[in-house]
Amino acid sequence: MVDPLFSLSPLDGRYADKVDELRTYFSEAGLMRYRIVVEVEWFIHLCNNVKLAGTKELTSRQVNDLRDLYGNFDLIAAKRIKEIEKTTNHDVKAIEYYIKETMKGSGLEAYFEFIHFGCTSEDINNTSYALMLQGALDGVIVPMVTGVMEALHQHAKNYKDVSMLSRTHGQPASPTTMGKEFINVVDRLNNQMIALVAVPIKAKFNGAVGNYNAHTVAYPKVNWAQTNKEFIQSLGLDFVDYSTQIECHDYMAEIFDAMKRINNIIIDFDRDIWNYISLGYFKQETVKGEIGSSAMPHKVNPIDFENSEGNLGMANAMFEHFSAKLPISRMQRDLTDSTVQRNIGAAFGYSILAYRSTLKGLTKLKIEKGALKKDLDKEWAVLAEPIQTVMRRYKLENPYEKLKEFTRGKEIGKADIMKFLDKSGLPKSEIARLKKLTPEKYIGIASKLVDDFKME
Repeated sequence: MVDPLFSLSPLDGRYADKVDELRTYFSEAGLMRYRIVVEVEWFIHLCNNVKLAGTKELTSRQVNDLRDLYGNFDLIAAKRIKEIEKTTNHDVKAIEYYIKETMKGSGLEAYFEFIHFGCTSEDINNTSYALMLQGALDGVIVPMVTGVMEALHQHAKNYKDVSMLSRTHGQPASPTTMGKEFINVVDRLNNQMIALVAVPIKAKFNGAVGNYNAHTVAYPKVNWAQTNKEFIQSLGLDFVDYSTQIECHDYMAEIFDAMKRINNIIIDFDRDIWNYISLGYFKQETVKGEIGSSAMPHKVNPIDFENSEGNLGMANAMFEHFSAKLPISRMQRDLTDSTVQRNIGAAFGYSILAYRSTLKGLTKLKIEKGALKKDLDKEWAVLAEPIQTVMRRYKLENPYEKLKEFTRGKEIGKADIMKFLDKSGLPKSEIARLKKLTPEKYIGIASKLVDDFKME
């Protein structure tokens, strides 16, 4: 075993403990286990459901023993498969031989040739990757992103009444609340999560070039299209009716593109929080013993959000390649997808590493209401918008142009706004109402929008 300090990838070295739960799904041993699942369940399906001529119905004990091959799969089993592969030089064939070897003495020897019956390697592999993705999404990715959303939602509720100056094009703009800005992110993530979980996870199981060629020669009277569809559906997957030798990976591209959009939203959030920290809107809780700079002792850097952004960039670069490359294969099959698919776990690994960093960063945030109020108090010019809008309501002449002349490129304070209102031509009742308006209060229904949000 290579010491983690010598790992080529930080996912297996520096950050190994932060992505550990993905190894069950995306490691080579994980792929071996899923291949055994497919091979074993196909054999059971042929014997007990199809009752294919030449097989026999398996006893409950035999079914349990077969399923123990993947239920009790461990490092010893994985190493034995690698030993067999040294001879076969074929990873899927090694799985078939391992099953036959392990099940010797089970009374099933006469039926061993129905293991991997009618299958091309890609039938096993594409179904295994589908189960792998399904398991990782359900078991790790969806819960992790949901955790980020819940943390952001809680911050949104905490900050729903904390007014802040907006910045459009980097310039002072109509105020909002910090909570409303957080809920914007939650809503975006919520929409993309709906899209992600809606992607049907698919598998093909139709032989060497997708036509059930060998199946129909061996058993001409069996409805193989229906038989194999029922098998794939029994695994909780959608069946691909039409394919070449390989499943086309279009659904994978949908998943990877959805992941990329989720990650882009979090990158956008990381950068905004980085800027808000820079503006002094947030302080970060210090951790005893931590050092922010090797030279400047005072520094508390926003490293969690920076780490998140960097790792999400790594993940998205890989997702981009996967979604662009995997749907393309020469004629009926080439092997360029095989080596690429082995890296899928790395993209998800960088993603959850980033989610953890964002979550960690959120726990350190302490809002500085004084800094937010100070910025608002300097920007009375933002009230030009509501004043000109009310003037429009009363059909006063050229309200926008008057406010533009009055405010654009100038330093405007409270007294200036009060003077303008007195000369605005508005009814006295409206002038009195607008004089009570401040930049801090000019937030529309931002707080209510936070209250009204429902996460699906």
